[in-house]
Amino acid sequence: MTKMTDFQQKISVFTTQCQLRFDEPMSKHTSFRIGGPAEVMAFPRNKEELSEILKTAVFLDQKPIIMGAGTNILAPDAGVSGLVICLKDCLDGMEQLDDTHIRVAAGVTMTRAALFAMNLGLSGLEFAHGIPGTVGGGVYMNAGAYGGEICQVCARVEVMDLTGNVCVLSGSEMDFSYRHSRLEDEGGIVISADFELIPEPIEEIRNKIQDFLGRRKSSQPLDLPSAGSAFKRPVGGYAAALIEQSGLKGYQVGGAAVSTKHAGFVVNMGGATASDVRRLLQEVSDIVYNKTGIHLEPEIRIW
Repeated sequence: MTKMTDFQQKISVFTTQCQLRFDEPMSKHTSFRIGGPAEVMAFPRNKEELSEILKTAVFLDQKPIIMGAGTNILAPDAGVSGLVICLKDCLDGMEQLDDTHIRVAAGVTMTRAALFAMNLGLSGLEFAHGIPGTVGGGVYMNAGAYGGEICQVCARVEVMDLTGNVCVLSGSEMDFSYRHSRLEDEGGIVISADFELIPEPIEEIRNKIQDFLGRRKSSQPLDLPSAGSAFKRPVGGYAAALIEQSGLKGYQVGGAAVSTKHAGFVVNMGGATASDVRRLLQEVSDIVYNKTGIHLEPEIRIW
């Protein structure tokens, strides 16, 4: 058995409830299937365990890295020292608050949230169906697709800071912008979100979801590991169109490649490393800039 690090020894003494795993491969927890071992990975099952592990981290002078379903993360090949808190199976539950509002816990997938709203005859979350990841991650980064964004429907967010204390922010207080919220600047973990939706016949909502689903299946490389859209939408164009116009469909570095199905996606062709992906993103950005004068910024969260 590998000798435990000093931090692993300390956190196992002070953590009484939350499940811990040592030297846990990040590749098992990211949609890219890339990433070396996390020194300590914690898997809280509820808000109380999350608060406990955060307070333990403060006591041990460790700033944790927070992840949800790992669908937009590129984790380093060398792994991550310190503490990673995985919320994928934490914070579950959905409820209808009134005729137009629902409350969704952060660990619920975006697809489940969209279907829950549909079955209540509430429209506004159709765009979220098929977006990989959880509501917590979606709120944190103001996820969007097909003209819809979280900021358009988010009325209230329950947030836990990194000391384990909880506050409530209104949608306007979240300072949403394109693929961004104030939580990215200040830290904080989404516990739940309230969405303000519009009553609409269920069949009409279902038709919109089916339309979006059909578009995704026909245009996106859902059969290969990826982290969704590789680049943010730039001013003056669309990333996928600029990449395709630059002749980069299929462009490959090691095991990472620009998808031949959708130029806005970078995919793991098999055995790709984080280094491969980082180099590919940089080379694509450089080539597009040289050809068009437009700078592409990664949408993937690069750790």
